[in-house]
Amino acid sequence: MRRTACALVLFGIVPFAALAEERPEKSGFDLFHPTPESLMREMETDRPDKTESPITVDAGHFQLEMDFATYTTDRSSREKVTGWGIAPVNLKVGVLNHVDLQLVVETYNIEKTTDRDTGRTIRVEGFGDIALRVKINFWGDDDGPTAFAVMPFLKLPTASHDLGNGAVEGGVILPLLFRLPSDNELAMQLEVDHARDMNGGGYHQEIVNAVTFSHDFTKRLAAYVELFSNVSNERHAGWIATFDCGLTYRLSPNVQLDTGINVGLTDAADDLNPFVGLSVRY
Repeated sequence: MRRTACALVLFGIVPFAALAEERPEKSGFDLFHPTPESLMREMETDRPDKTESPITVDAGHFQLEMDFATYTTDRSSREKVTGWGIAPVNLKVGVLNHVDLQLVVETYNIEKTTDRDTGRTIRVEGFGDIALRVKINFWGDDDGPTAFAVMPFLKLPTASHDLGNGAVEGGVILPLLFRLPSDNELAMQLEVDHARDMNGGGYHQEIVNAVTFSHDFTKRLAAYVELFSNVSNERHAGWIATFDCGLTYRLSPNVQLDTGINVGLTDAADDLNPFVGLSVRY
């Protein structure tokens, strides 16, 4: 009986000890005590899809995610609007093992609005808005079948004249990730925004939902498809829905290229939005 009990204890302890060896302690690392390269998780990005990732940047490390350029076009019965975003960037820094801070900057925007009846075109360009975000991962940052985080954010009205609405806005994003067999992932998010009314008279709420399915064809090449939805409680606001797809290519463990296109499914959505981007981790 004693031998049986000892055997049960032994076989019960060994797997837990092995698990502890596989999952090293990383809670002591922070912005000023960076995570060693050997313990860093695989790089995850919040782009190119619209569905945010719950995975944070390792403590003491930096990550840059940007578009080289992004083009948007939207045509209605009265006007055609086209726009270029030049090098919009998301700058991230890992402050704790499961917390990172983000600064999203719309570096330079160009927008042209053409009246389809008169042919008159109005062009505006300049610096865009800035957003401050923090991502707090609750579980699954390094491994596990799922991962979940919360991401509150605040938009500051730094845009040049006629490129923004001049209002402070904010919200919270709740991203959830499922790691599936055969190199597949399913990601989804719920987002609640507190946004300024179109007439500037007050604020309203917008509910954003997104779901993305991605597959790794190789260790370098992956593809995704996504459905995105934005529903506003502002009066007369239209439903924004898009179908999105794209590719990512990993040049190295710390450098990734991407390209994709977002296609409007409803009248309120932009018709087309192709882009090419880059993500780099330091």
